[in-house]
This record gives sequence, structure tokens and C-alpha cells, in this order.
Amino acid sequence: MIEPDQTQGGAGNGASMLAAIGNTPMVELRNLDTGPCRLFAKLELFNPGGSIKDRIALGMVEAAERDGRLKPGGTIVEATSGNTGIGLALVAALKGYRMILIIPDKMSREKIQQCRALGAEVIVTRTDVPPGHPLQYQTMAADIEARTPGALYIRQHYNPDNPAVHEVTTGPEIMDQMDGDLDAIVGGIGTAGTMTGLGRYFRRVAPGVTMILADPVGSLLAPYVQTGKLTEPGAWVVEGIGEDELPPVGDMSLIDEAIVVSDRDSLLTARDLLKAEGIMGGSSTGTIIAAAVQWCRRQTEPKRVVAIIPDGGDKYLSKMYDDHWMADQGFIERRTYGDLRDLIARRHDEHEDITVPPDATLAIALGKMRLFNISQLPVVLDERIIGLIDESDLLQRVLGGGAFADRVETAMTSKLETLPPRASLADVKATFDKGFVALIRDESQYWGLVTRTDLLNWLRRNRPAA
Repeated sequence: MIEPDQTQGGAGNGASMLAAIGNTPMVELRNLDTGPCRLFAKLELFNPGGSIKDRIALGMVEAAERDGRLKPGGTIVEATSGNTGIGLALVAALKGYRMILIIPDKMSREKIQQCRALGAEVIVTRTDVPPGHPLQYQTMAADIEARTPGALYIRQHYNPDNPAVHEVTTGPEIMDQMDGDLDAIVGGIGTAGTMTGLGRYFRRVAPGVTMILADPVGSLLAPYVQTGKLTEPGAWVVEGIGEDELPPVGDMSLIDEAIVVSDRDSLLTARDLLKAEGIMGGSSTGTIIAAAVQWCRRQTEPKRVVAIIPDGGDKYLSKMYDDHWMADQGFIERRTYGDLRDLIARRHDEHEDITVPPDATLAIALGKMRLFNISQLPVVLDERIIGLIDESDLLQRVLGGGAFADRVETAMTSKLETLPPRASLADVKATFDKGFVALIRDESQYWGLVTRTDLLNWLRRNRPAA
């Protein structure tokens, strides 16, 4: 178990990155409308692995080492939404352990890539299965532990060292940085380690501090705090917080209030926070800041409030900080036309040149496909579509004796299917059935192309599930 005198942070000359965990900055948010309150942000994104989970990763591993549950050369196993996995992968890499992570499939690509870059073995499993299902991430972790010699499943959701780390390190840091003068703390709950540890610390040293839960719509935690009853959980996009069952290691009695925030408000708030304060937080940051601002604006007297910023937004560049992903999910509005132009993921009128000229090289075409994560490019000359080049065309040309220095016009196909914006979905499907993508153009200009994925995304947004 974590002992009261075991603190984190304090890297000096010759110290490893593990010594840089903890002692994260506290800054005041000065450009948000917080009513009569002063709102401060505890920037856990400054931990080496980029999140607050570095604290518990180090604390839980070192506690397991001390009591003999984890031995040199052993294997660490964990079921994680991503950030604990990154922290554990960092600790395992620096301490010489094998690391196996089981991650739900709604997690961002960046989180998975970071875990793998640190040397962890990552298994991605389904989000849409209930607790106890063989493919549920915690069930899979327990199974791997049982059949792997020398393995330890850290079990952050059940591990008492999880909240203990925050009681011993995070709480005292906040108290010191706020000079002992604070009225409320706003945070999210995944495992409940942070809020339970902070709740225990502040109940002991400053019982007047209000503990406020920020929770995504669909999680059962906020309704439980508000009513004392368990409700049927839903689904949410925000990562790392919200639960479909009560966290076993958590003490929900320490939570005084709960505020529910929609996915849309969470993601837009995080994006606004970057513009207003220069803080690039993750999706849960948006939930927490949105809840903190709501709470602050309701106050009639000045209060000093701390919001926990769990992680950085660099792990979400392919999601909440990508306008096209946000539009595909329906979180931001695009100009609509009421025709096939609304299906185009990357429209030519939105200042993105997703085309290639015929005299460009095949290397440039391939680079553009990689840049925009697409598999085909319209070939445009003088605002006219004269061809289309896709990955198959590139392969056929290069494997057939060509070179990446060849011009695009040597590999493109000129057999195109163009549709006017006012064409029907049946026309789009007929184009797909012929093996083509649908190029949308009218008398005045080329607008973009529609793929099968674009059509599916549009149908998901516009045709509710039965």
C-alpha cells in the first residue's frame, strides 16, 4: 500500500522520467465567464505520459513491487481506456516489465499508438459488450493474467493503491498550490481513484471543500449521486470518464454534487478552452470545464474552484480536434445544401484542395492520400475533372514497371461517373454498383467525391435507428 510519506515528483540531475511524475502546474483560467468565481486548472497533462494516470501507474506498480506481487522480469496486465495504459507502459518500459494492455475500441488511435510506441502489447476489444462478457476488456485482462506465468493484472478499478496515490500526492499538491484557500474541486470519474483520493484528503484537512462530479450523458454515476438509485447506462463519446457500473474502488459518498454534460458540449468546450486559454485538453477536460463553469455561474458569492485537467489533447487529434470527424459525428454544423453535396466529407469549397493536377508525380499523389487519409484523388485541370487516381492505379503503374517519378496522367483512369448535386441516393448507389465513386459536379464547378463511407456516415446522422 502507498504510505503517507511517499510522494511523487522532484526530478533532479540523473533522475529518470519517473521522477517527473506529479507536482503538475496550477493555472488560473482568466478568459472564461465564471460568474463570481475564480476557476483554476490543475494541469495533469504535464505528467511525462501526458495524463493524471501516470500517478497511479507508478504508485500501483511500486506498491506491487514492495509487497511481492510483481517480481523482476514479470508481466503487467491492465484493462484501460488508454491513459492508464500509457502510464503503465511508460513505467514498465523504464522498469523492464512486459506490458499487455486491453483497450476498448472507442479509444483514440493516438492513445493506442502511444502505448505501442512504448513497447506495450495492445489488444483492442469491443466496447458494446456488458461486464462479464468474454470480450469485455476487464474479463479479457483477468483471463490473460490467469494463463500468463508471472503476470499481475493491476486492476485499477479495484486497486486500493489507486485512490491512495491521490490522497498522498495530488491532494496535498492542490492544497499547497491554492495556499489552503479553495471552495470546490471539479473532476470526472472513471475508476474513481482521483475523486475518492481527493475526497478522503479534503474531508480530513478541509471538510468544507465541495467535491463536484462532472459526468457525461449516458453514465450512471451522476444519476446515482443525484438520486441514490442505479439507472440503465447509455453510450457516450467522451473518453476516460463515465461508467456503466459503480466503480469498485470508489467511494461515491465523498461526492457532494454531480453535473451532467453532453458529448457535444464536452467536445466544444475543450476546443473553446484551447482558443481561450491555450490549454489543449482531452475530451474529459471539456466535460470537467463545462461542469465547472456551470457551477461557478450558479454561485452568488465568490468561490475559488479547482478543475482537474486529466490529460492533453494531443491524443485526440484524429477525433475532437478534427473538424471532419466532428462534422461526421454531428457535433459541429457545416453549410448544408439539401442535396448530394451534404454527403461529401471534404468539400472542394471548404479551402481544402483534395485534388491533384495531371502533371504531378505519383509520389505527390501518394503523399496527398496519406496526408488526408484517403484512397483516391480526382485529377483536375483548369477546374475540370479529367480523371481519378486511386491506390490500385498507383500499384498497377509502379508494379508494372513504372516509377513514383511518373506523372499522374500516366496512371489515372479517365472513365468517370459524375453526378449533379440534385441526383438521388439511388443514383449514388447505382454508381457504387458499377465500381465507381460518385464525383459531384455541376455546370459551374467540381464539389467533391462521395464514397461508400461518406454515404454510411450521412445515413447514420440523418436516419435514426429503428
